[in-house]
Amino acid sequence: MTEPITFDLNGAPTSAECRADRTVLEWLRGDALLRGTKEGCAEGDCGACSILMRAPDDDRYRPANSCILLMGQVEGASLMTVEGLAAMGPDGHPVQSLMAENGSSQCGFCTPGIVCALAGLGDGDTAVDEPAVHEALAGNLCRCTGYRPIVEAALATAPVKLNAASPSGGRRASVGSANSQMHHPGNFEELWAVMKTHPGSPLLAGGTDDNLSVAQAHTRHDNIISLRAIAELARIETNATHLSIGGAARWCDMLPHLEMHWPSFAAMLRRFGSVQVRSVSTMGGNLATASPIGDSAPSLIALDSALVLKSSAGERRVSVEDFYTGYRETILRENEVIAAIEIPLSKDVEFRVYKVSKRYDQDISTVCGAFSVRMDGEKIASARIAFGGMAATPVRCRSAESLLVGKPLEALNDARISDAIEADLAPMSDMRGTANYRMRVARNLPKRLALDLSGEIVEVMAL
Repeated sequence: MTEPITFDLNGAPTSAECRADRTVLEWLRGDALLRGTKEGCAEGDCGACSILMRAPDDDRYRPANSCILLMGQVEGASLMTVEGLAAMGPDGHPVQSLMAENGSSQCGFCTPGIVCALAGLGDGDTAVDEPAVHEALAGNLCRCTGYRPIVEAALATAPVKLNAASPSGGRRASVGSANSQMHHPGNFEELWAVMKTHPGSPLLAGGTDDNLSVAQAHTRHDNIISLRAIAELARIETNATHLSIGGAARWCDMLPHLEMHWPSFAAMLRRFGSVQVRSVSTMGGNLATASPIGDSAPSLIALDSALVLKSSAGERRVSVEDFYTGYRETILRENEVIAAIEIPLSKDVEFRVYKVSKRYDQDISTVCGAFSVRMDGEKIASARIAFGGMAATPVRCRSAESLLVGKPLEALNDARISDAIEADLAPMSDMRGTANYRMRVARNLPKRLALDLSGEIVEVMAL
């Protein structure tokens, strides 16, 4: 069966007859002949492939990496490329004319992606100040002219709302070609039915990890099952005891909630995913891929979080700590999905997470350490410590936790705590750091936590 993929492109209703697993970048350049969008790294890191996308359930355009976005994922969405921005007026989008006037482009290869990133910033409600501009540009890594002229042009640009047409036809259950389809179930019953009809097909939430196999290894999928149209999986709710995040909720939607309850978690999130990545990727996907360098797991373990796993057979609740069984392996059963992540809310818990990496933005952690400390007066009533990026799975440091109970915060500086952490860890050596370096960092992070909680820490750009 062939069902064209329908979406809005630069203000015009569009129908694409192609494989659902084709990348949006490949289709734009090859079929639509819109070649302002470039391919640089083919892994969503350099930003040359940036376009703007307004999801069917969104109220604004957000930058996205077209090199790791599949055509099936844009069903019902609105897309805008640099050519669409240029058609906004005689001088294009204001950021385009200001970048030209300010000499903000040199070779021009990455400029279209930068323009899309800044146009996306202007389409939002965030004040366009210098920190916001730097955050918006964190996913665009090539800057021939340097930061200054680009930032100047961005700061001189007034926010401009981008209009989006709504594609006709609404959500289609299956789109793509006869040999590659993406299925969009709208509820769990439809999901179980599709999973039964197409057993073993990959489940896709954001795809910023799994889609790398398509972009780089040219993997092909006959069937892909998208989770984004299931409203329950995109839901974010807060009650008296916990924050519940749907398994397919995007990072950009949950960021305000993390900022409210755990600012350190939110600060780390801004570093491990650019705006382009956060507009598509999900916490459920970050967990389900079971990568040892997934940065959300240590924080969730330290916060004593749980997962709600759901299948046609029913529902079960497990701790994040017990979710991983080995390298890229989890306790997920066949035809089971992460329905929600539940993070307990508590006003008497101090939480910090520290990401140590070679590059400040958009880099893989060499060490990611998360600490949650509950105080009873001047003494530590309980502690949870977890590390990621060091071994095949995230590791909880129970020995150090037990030593801290009943002690004042100054105990974090005690060598016995560092020794206990060392006893609980067996770090690896790889291109990001040696086992010895990782161990030294892990031993010292409790001391950083002590300075942080005492108010003595001086904020730095990177560790």
